[in-house]
Amino acid sequence: MNMRNIISALLILTIISCTKDFDEINKNNNAPEKVPAQLLLPAIQRDMMNTVLDNAWGIGNIVIQHTAKIQFVNEDRYLWGEINGIWNTGYNKLRDVENMIRIADESNDASVKGVALIMKSWIFSLITDCYGDVPYSEATKAKEGIYYAKYDSQEAIYQGILNDLKLANDLLSSGGGRLGGDLIYGGDLTKWRKLANSLRIRYLMRISNKKNPSSELNAILSNPTQNPLMAGNADNGEYRYRATAPDQFPLFSARIGSFNEFRASKTLLDTLKTLGDPRMTIFFRPTPATENAQEKLYIGVPNGMDDVTALTYLGGSQNHSRIGPLWYEDAISAAGLNIAKGVIMTYAELQFLLAEAAQKGWINGDARTFYENGVKSSMAYYSVNMPQGYLDLPQVAFSGDNTEKLKKIGFQKWIAFYFQGMEAWFDWRRTGIPALTPGVSNQNGNRIPVRFIYPIIEQSLNGNNRAEAVTRQGGDDINTKMWYLK
Repeated sequence: MNMRNIISALLILTIISCTKDFDEINKNNNAPEKVPAQLLLPAIQRDMMNTVLDNAWGIGNIVIQHTAKIQFVNEDRYLWGEINGIWNTGYNKLRDVENMIRIADESNDASVKGVALIMKSWIFSLITDCYGDVPYSEATKAKEGIYYAKYDSQEAIYQGILNDLKLANDLLSSGGGRLGGDLIYGGDLTKWRKLANSLRIRYLMRISNKKNPSSELNAILSNPTQNPLMAGNADNGEYRYRATAPDQFPLFSARIGSFNEFRASKTLLDTLKTLGDPRMTIFFRPTPATENAQEKLYIGVPNGMDDVTALTYLGGSQNHSRIGPLWYEDAISAAGLNIAKGVIMTYAELQFLLAEAAQKGWINGDARTFYENGVKSSMAYYSVNMPQGYLDLPQVAFSGDNTEKLKKIGFQKWIAFYFQGMEAWFDWRRTGIPALTPGVSNQNGNRIPVRFIYPIIEQSLNGNNRAEAVTRQGGDDINTKMWYLK
């Protein structure tokens, strides 16, 4: 055998020996294809909460007139472009939720599946509440060969959400032990059941202008053993941030200049001042000019002014109350950690929803008791004492005709929703309470927006399905009402 043949033979043997273990050699042991569900859950919870808080800070608090802007005021004048955080993060995290559900089905783990279904329901509610008709039944199905997901009607999405929450409650009722990786309830499955059923109340009320919720509400409330609800603030669905990086409250790392662009809205601050409401000193600071003075002044800014007018209002930024320190420099202190949290739902909201349902005759129970429980638990949430006689104030006392009582329920719920995601906006769109006046120099035809436009990239990535949804729902516009608002 000549040298050329020897070399060829050696090469063939080398190739054969290499390809024999090709799959094993090219496996990256640091990038596992399967992980326990408990390793997926923390990132789902944290990333969604961070995104919800970012949207609340930049849009939600402003459009509902809890806060106002004095610089870069486009958001406050309704000059909204794309607002895609909840869409992008939501669908990204839903892939991991689907992986949790798949893992749970493979291992017959009712606890994991129940919690995953609750997270799925909450995330989809955020997406549809922001945009209307969106991909739902075919979303996150690329592994099944579905690359162009249809946009489901909001009616169908809400039915799916309610079905999943009911199933989650049933699954968790049979589960045992505690769930690992849970940063909201520490794996307490009973509290997850309470959240699931409380969310069912929220979403039944959200679509109540389209469907009478009485039957389903009473089915939940008539069997508290099977359908436990939040019983106090200890049951709140909250993401608690830490004092140390990398899990600190998102605003803590913001530039001070960016933080100071946001000030107290005159709408909310004047309301709290008139009521002598102690939540005012939690939500806002005295004006910079009086922070160290004996007489501290709290002054809000009208929403929707142009840049020059906003920045120079009442002589300038030294005379505008800033947002409370518990959402910024004190967010990593003991007091701040008790307030600056990411919120899915609170006991106070549940009580206000039950008050509304009772007042409308949809459920049994005393609407006054539910209402006053809501006010008291909101005060307790912010660790302030309710002033003596607060519940007897004309603007607060549960008195008057049916319309007046419903207005007071919605009014106190609006206050309690401060910096709790987008819920104040979602709820105001349904009830119209309180009666907000559009920003003074708004650029939206004197209308408060009711939705986000679809991400522009959808026109190229999923154009046909998007176009069908726009035709069904109405123009892709910030003023187009979604299904449950029509």
